Amino acid sequence: MPKRLTGKVAIVTGASRGIGRAISIALAKEAAIVVLTARSIDKLRETAEQVQDAGGKPEVVVTELADEESIKNLVKVTSEKFGRLDILINNAGVTHSAKLEETTTQDWDWCFLVNSRAPFILCREALPLLKKSETASIVNISSVVGVKGYPLQCAYTASKHAIRGMTMSLAEECNHTNVRVHLLCPGGVDTDLLDNVRPDLKKQDLMRPEEIAEIVLYLVTHKGNAFIDELHVRRASSAPWF
Repeated sequence: MPKRLTGKVAIVTGASRGIGRAISIALAKEAAIVVLTARSIDKLRETAEQVQDAGGKPEVVVTELADEESIKNLVKVTSEKFGRLDILINNAGVTHSAKLEETTTQDWDWCFLVNSRAPFILCREALPLLKKSETASIVNISSVVGVKGYPLQCAYTASKHAIRGMTMSLAEECNHTNVRVHLLCPGGVDTDLLDNVRPDLKKQDLMRPEEIAEIVLYLVTHKGNAFIDELHVRRASSAPWF
């Protein structure tokens, strides 16, 4: 059977590990060209090998998401190399765990730089390319804390609420265009990121990055009349409607 993403170009941020790596491999299995971006060149090369093995074409672009010019360069390289962009996955994120009274302004700013400012800049810079695609998709990955709050996570939570709000507005702006905008809010996923924030959670209860990747793949390949604005995905062991 023909692959569903043959010839399509995707950018995946945070592709060096965890959910980003799993998404990149899932896209590769459908023959996508995957522009892999993160800060670690060694880890990106590992992902690139797995993308190649899965049947996709990898392109590594080291990017510092806290730097606007670096983000602009990512889009420029993609445009110059491939002349198109069909899928944008804003997945990269950072965490911070502390009481509000112990959270520094620097801690707060760092969460916002990576978790909300970077996706905003990348969406803005990528939209002209995405609009050239017959059907394009943006998937912004927020979190369970993007719809509620947990103690000791004020900076992280606020930044994830911000990306959710931005995505909702962007979806309105892109309504009735060729660009589909989705928001994904997962609960606990077995990644290094979660280890830093919720070491109390049992590994066996956590979702796997590959499970999130399957959902992302559905979002970017489903082109019927049914449209998904936002998906909340919880651990089976947690309470419904988190």
